[in-house]
Amino acid sequence: MDILEQIGWMAEKFGERTAIKSSQESLTYAELERYSDGLAAWIHRRYGDSKIPVIVYGHKSPWMIVCFLACVKAGKAYCPQDISIPKVRVFDTVRSVEPELVFVVEGELEPQIGKCLGLKEIKKIAENTEEKSCKEWWVKGDDTYYIIFTSGSTGKPKGVQITADCLNHYLDWSVTLGGGREEKEGAYFLNQAPFSFDLSVMDLYTSLASGGTLFPMEKELQSDYGRMFAFLEQADINFWVSTPSFVDMCLSDRKFNQALLPKLQAFLFCGEVLTTSTVWNLMERFPDAKIINTYGPTESTVAVSDVEITKKLLQDISAAGGTLPVGCEKKNTFLEIWDEDGKPLPDGKQGEIIIIGDTVSTGYYGRPELTEKAFFTCERKGKNYRAYRTGDAGYKKDGQLYYNGRIDLQVKLHGYRIEIEDIENNMVRLPQIRQAVVVPNIREGKVKSLTAFVTGDMGSQTPLEFSQKVKQDLKELIPTYMIPKKIRHIDSIPMNPHGKADRKYLGGLVG
Repeated sequence: MDILEQIGWMAEKFGERTAIKSSQESLTYAELERYSDGLAAWIHRRYGDSKIPVIVYGHKSPWMIVCFLACVKAGKAYCPQDISIPKVRVFDTVRSVEPELVFVVEGELEPQIGKCLGLKEIKKIAENTEEKSCKEWWVKGDDTYYIIFTSGSTGKPKGVQITADCLNHYLDWSVTLGGGREEKEGAYFLNQAPFSFDLSVMDLYTSLASGGTLFPMEKELQSDYGRMFAFLEQADINFWVSTPSFVDMCLSDRKFNQALLPKLQAFLFCGEVLTTSTVWNLMERFPDAKIINTYGPTESTVAVSDVEITKKLLQDISAAGGTLPVGCEKKNTFLEIWDEDGKPLPDGKQGEIIIIGDTVSTGYYGRPELTEKAFFTCERKGKNYRAYRTGDAGYKKDGQLYYNGRIDLQVKLHGYRIEIEDIENNMVRLPQIRQAVVVPNIREGKVKSLTAFVTGDMGSQTPLEFSQKVKQDLKELIPTYMIPKKIRHIDSIPMNPHGKADRKYLGGLVG
């Protein structure tokens, strides 16, 4: 499908249907189409054929989506940045992109690069420009549609480029998850993840492609059960899209059950390991809802495999003491397991998961050296596809893929992909820290938290005061989800026989 054509068709057929409904404002499909067209025409008049991406800064406003669509209708990729991301990290992204234009939909941002437009100006342009976008301007084919910045081992985020074709091929598949597109027409979709996290693509664009209504849940609601459950009750969600960690948090309250969401048709999970205990709880509380487990890194456009976790499958896995599969690959995707020499491995043998297919990214924005290390081309069934070395360990059995964690120092925590070295490099920027080694606390095959072992000057502070001060200072450098839960000061970092930090030994101290 072509998502821009599909949204235009929805605007003609269901113009008055609500496309996005937040706690503050709603937009119909007709308004979404008209406003994005007007803003796109303004962008194109001023910036012509320039392909420099546009930064879109904000949180869960429907006008974020207006800006996204306006950018791609004007032929420019967009790069979403959430207000929860520390400013110093946002500026790293701005310096990487060097945008001519920045849309500040929510919050405040002075990037000192490019023209900065606030919400008042954005609305004025969009609402008062009658000109429509021209299809010849649109992002298409291998043009970059969006750029999601993820954690990088150097301490600087790296931008994953997703093309229009990647997104459109992904949507051909995602509209079938948990039920066909006809079941999703007019359905209500939960948006839990910020738009700067690629999981949001699963709910945002699947909803728009299906003629559904997106309900963005603001971050402040997610820490207040009373308000959050009131929101969910009012939203009457049909398709739940989130990380397993978020639903685990909801399950801690007994009110989270089918009575709260009587029309829920399916849970769609991505971003981290889904455990058997979580699924048992969901089946008890929501006996009528399907549970879909998916897998895929940002570099392959959200997800590339899926499996419905049935009661029979869950019973078999639980009896065997195993982990849940992450499913079979979608059409035009090949999931293979390779050894260290790049040779495919047979069923049951663990190695690196390699993704080959029509939704693999073109690489990292402005980082050719990183792109060359991770991406390559591969022929399958007489056709050349892009391929990606995931760094994930896994194996295949009976056509199903099983994920067994990271090969390198990358982890997933609460659905966010985090480079351990990214945290460490930012920690040693603090004057009170000389060395830092971060290790994950893993239970049931899932990263539950992070612990940092550090050396440096505590001064007259107690260990608790030191830990609190480090966490507070880190908020200026990295997102909250990357800050280690525990900070432990030690006299020296233990070394292994190779002269490197002994992460295995430190991992044994985590509890």
